[in-house]
Amino acid sequence: MISLSILDYSPIDEGADAHQALWETTELARHADSLGYKRFWVSEHHMVDSVANSSPEMLMMHLASSTSNIRIGSGGVMLPHYSSYKVAENFRMMEALHPNRIDLGIGRSPSYRIVNNALNEGKTKKQSYEQQVADLKKYFTDNTMDEHRFQSLIATPKVPAVPEMWMLGTGERGARVAAAQGTGYVFAHFAKPGMKGINIVEDYRRQFQPSAVLKSPRTIISLFTVVGETEEEAEELAKAFDLWLYFVESDNQPPYYPSIETAKRRGFTAGEEQKVRQNRRRMIIGTPEKVKTEIEKIAAAFETEEIMIVPNVSGIDNRKKVIRLLAREFNLI
Repeated sequence: MISLSILDYSPIDEGADAHQALWETTELARHADSLGYKRFWVSEHHMVDSVANSSPEMLMMHLASSTSNIRIGSGGVMLPHYSSYKVAENFRMMEALHPNRIDLGIGRSPSYRIVNNALNEGKTKKQSYEQQVADLKKYFTDNTMDEHRFQSLIATPKVPAVPEMWMLGTGERGARVAAAQGTGYVFAHFAKPGMKGINIVEDYRRQFQPSAVLKSPRTIISLFTVVGETEEEAEELAKAFDLWLYFVESDNQPPYYPSIETAKRRGFTAGEEQKVRQNRRRMIIGTPEKVKTEIEKIAAAFETEEIMIVPNVSGIDNRKKVIRLLAREFNLI
């Protein structure tokens, strides 16, 4: 049976602001909790004006307090920007307050150069990504036996449970690090669709080394998912998504997620249409029945038991409807 989870970007819809966007993320998380989804993760984005969340840890604490059962996580913390020790303490704090409900998803996206420079200002030496992941594992497991540059250091508060560790990736390097360090692996199919991803996930499983945080390989495949009651409704949502993706990947992005009406009115030039067609390969679009069939095909191809949908469509009511339609189709409720 396939488990369903959610990654939310906290989009700022046209006519709204960041305050409203973050409360709509809260509303979506509560709805997902009531529908039986397994996890609700939030992203880390900098200098993306149409996305409200730049600090997943702070939003996670709020969401964990606003929900009851669903696991709350980061999708993800961009580890090269931060101290592994401080990340470990942040997530141990959340684990102490919300036992067995916290996930740490980590990535290494450099973001914009100016963001990277600002977040790393004054650092004379940076640890490799591989070392940072190893450091996190040490701090999560209170390992003071193995040789380490901070061998006696532990992360507080000390808690009996350990947040789940997941490596986010689209390529071979992240999969190798996840396998070598014994963490879970999330493949971002929405960023890199195609057969190559299947090979990357297979390599992760083959190379996996059991660790103190995970005994056997675990995978999640994440998908851009657009669902409507009819094909026509799904296509309307998809066109607004097309426009948002085009804006984000251009140098002239507005500070909002465009509405369905704006997308209809604006349309695309011939040159833009080519980019839209390329991006459509990154999405699953259609009725609940069609989308379920496509999700099942992808889950079977990747041999995974968990799919993380990214219901990044225009409007909170539409986002709630997407996850509700899928929950019903997968018999979560």
